[in-house]
Amino acid sequence: MSVLETAEAAFAASRRLFDAVAEELQGPEAAVLTHSQLEDLLGTRMREVTRQLFQDHLTLRARDEMRLEEVVDAEGRERTRIERGRRRKLAAVFGKVTVPRIAYRGTGVADLHPADAALNLPDGMHSHGLAKLAAIESSRGSFADACERINAVTGAAVGHRQVRELAVGAAADIDAFYDALVPAPCTDATPLILSLDGKGVVIRPEALREHTARAAAAKGGNAMKTRLASGEKHGRKRMPPWAPPTTPSPHPAAWTTSSPTPTPPTTPAASARPGQRPGRSGCAAR
Repeated sequence: MSVLETAEAAFAASRRLFDAVAEELQGPEAAVLTHSQLEDLLGTRMREVTRQLFQDHLTLRARDEMRLEEVVDAEGRERTRIERGRRRKLAAVFGKVTVPRIAYRGTGVADLHPADAALNLPDGMHSHGLAKLAAIESSRGSFADACERINAVTGAAVGHRQVRELAVGAAADIDAFYDALVPAPCTDATPLILSLDGKGVVIRPEALREHTARAAAAKGGNAMKTRLASGEKHGRKRMPPWAPPTTPSPHPAAWTTSSPTPTPPTTPAASARPGQRPGRSGCAAR
């Protein structure tokens, strides 16, 4: 069997589903549907086509999976026997699929599945895509609302408890994430730069310092309510200094010894005919 024939046979189920959708769209029932009804129809039908494509691909990978010469665990214990077609469930954003793969077995030890590592499968049944959706939707509201939104856009049919567990699992490393943001202590070779500045901030009259309050009272009220008169100042600001420290990392400067050859300037007057003077745009004008 050729490579093309093998690929056609592997995805025959997906192709049949796609052909069924195309045939349904050609029928008289689809001809009278509104655009929103067509969206709902295609959203449901094509989700199943995508799920079947995913399933056919996993089946093809399992068929072509080669036996490894040596498989050992972290403690160095070897697996000497294999079992083909060991299956596990995976709930993806398209729906549930079955992952067949080779199981490497040994006496008195747990089975190993190298294909799980190649696919980066989760420990549980729900895919990383569903876990991401659960974390995003749960942060926007309740777990019940997140469960409803996820099931509305996917074919996973995930439950309330599963959404909660996925959201909690997604936040498992939040402490380590923020610990990594803590800056490391500086060394003696790290320069410390202080940038000093001040900003005038309008202060309420009762909070003014004594001399500022006297100056403001001496100026009297402003006849104009919306703006200052000419030369008039508020007299009710305080200047708080601030100094943000920074510790920049030194970067070596890249020096170059070559410079572009300067272009001699052109004199508009030199190109003007006798009796003419240059205009603003450089062109000669009478």
